[in-house]
Amino acid sequence: MSARSPAVAAAIHDLELAARMVVEGLRAGGHRSPFHGYSAEFQQHRPYRAGDDLKYLDWKILARTDRLYTRQFRETTSMSVMLVLDASASMAFPENATSKFRYASLVAAALAYLITTQGDAVGLMSASDDALTYVPARGGRPHLRLLLARIERLEPAGAWQPDRQIARAAELLKRRGLVIVLSDFYDAEDATRRELRRVVRRGHDVAMLQVLAPAELALPWRGDIEFHDLESGERRRLDADAVRRPYDVAVREFVERCRMQAQRDGIDYVLLPTDAPPERTLRTWLLRREARLAAGHAAGRTGRTGGP
Repeated sequence: MSARSPAVAAAIHDLELAARMVVEGLRAGGHRSPFHGYSAEFQQHRPYRAGDDLKYLDWKILARTDRLYTRQFRETTSMSVMLVLDASASMAFPENATSKFRYASLVAAALAYLITTQGDAVGLMSASDDALTYVPARGGRPHLRLLLARIERLEPAGAWQPDRQIARAAELLKRRGLVIVLSDFYDAEDATRRELRRVVRRGHDVAMLQVLAPAELALPWRGDIEFHDLESGERRRLDADAVRRPYDVAVREFVERCRMQAQRDGIDYVLLPTDAPPERTLRTWLLRREARLAAGHAAGRTGRTGGP
């Protein structure tokens, strides 16, 4: 078993130590920061000049004054990240192995550790059985320890209201930033998708980290078995062999739908199976994100107004 396998990392009760192990595995890949220097803040207006990128036109000023003005931005050296962690009862599965919630908590802690050590700000939004947990986005080691302690106190319970939590998380970011949602995304699929699109339209970067257990991705059971819904409490006895094929089709379609809709809406997406080493899946996502941001940054330099 790898020293950084999910089972080993999840068994470490000190979340800061477990997060540090994952981050050390990430840094072994040698990639540059996928977060630092992302943000851009409005600086000033100037009159439009022929050749300026039309996407920077201020249409509100045009409507009021009938004059064309271009918005200019300046890059900042830090950014704010809000982690939205699903703590609903469904995340407690499976009970006899690394649960989705423990895995998602470890990934959230690792991201918080990485973001903080890069000098950026990170916060937390979650709810367990209707009890809201909110930590504002700040930087520094004392703040990181506070955030990790709040994650440690969470216990998966009740239902999740993802659209409300995602909306509130985006509202509480004081400036344009990154909203990372860690969930199985079973709840309120349509409402969640609408809210994620709304957050993107508000100018935030958004990432969906979908955490699923191997037993959800492919039924491992045989014969007659009782299934228990962790949120509704409903129990149903089924023949696992009879439902395996339609179940496998349905879950593949669900995961592919999440991925395709995220791609269409300009949202980062990654599937995190709980049997995969977290640093491996995170590295895949972060490297892809780094490449995307680098491409966008290069395009922005060629199209950005106000240059010499």
